Amino acid sequence: MLKLHRMKKLFSIFALVIMFSSLSCKKDKTPAATTDIEGAQSTMGTVGTLVHGSTLTAVGVTGLVASVVSLSNGVSSYSGSCAVTNPVIKNILSNIPGITITGDSVKATGFEFKSTVEGVQSYVGLAPGILVKYASEVGDTYPVGSTGRVRTVISKSTTDDYFWDYMLIKVMEIEEPTSGLKSLGVNKITYVANHKFGLVGIQFNFTDGTSAKFQVYTSSTN
Repeated sequence: MLKLHRMKKLFSIFALVIMFSSLSCKKDKTPAATTDIEGAQSTMGTVGTLVHGSTLTAVGVTGLVASVVSLSNGVSSYSGSCAVTNPVIKNILSNIPGITITGDSVKATGFEFKSTVEGVQSYVGLAPGILVKYASEVGDTYPVGSTGRVRTVISKSTTDDYFWDYMLIKVMEIEEPTSGLKSLGVNKITYVANHKFGLVGIQFNFTDGTSAKFQVYTSSTN
């Protein structure tokens, strides 16, 4: 088991898992219809759209980028890559289905999301279910697949108060408890989203009360 202080330094591992693979390894592409996201197709889910994350050179991860390689029935399939020199991160990623490691090069395929003008839903890449509905209010919940857990909207700003990409924007925060990661020192994950820019950040809260944030950028907007 990794010690907690190592997890805080290597929080980028979970950012890679979120962007590259499946936390549950179960490819459930059919969440209940009542929980499907609605709305017109967002340009953020169209082929060629790029997604990249914060620079993580300090922990041996560089060039983290993913792109939409196909779009079928509203579901976008992503492929991604990065360079990893950290042997601890390499070892963890090597045990995740769908990830190929050659030297320091890490590649992943087959994680899927649905992006509409009303929100974002995970199919393969996270436990299936809605990540955010932009029209939601504080207290609204979204089922996390068949786990019995829910994602809960914990805040929604009314002013531009979140610093992202050299500007201030309005955001929603959606919290998900992570019982499966508590043994690794992770208490919960919070997704940060904006109605125009989609998912803009992921925050990891550790069991000792500290946290670490990872920013996300997409090449297109709603």
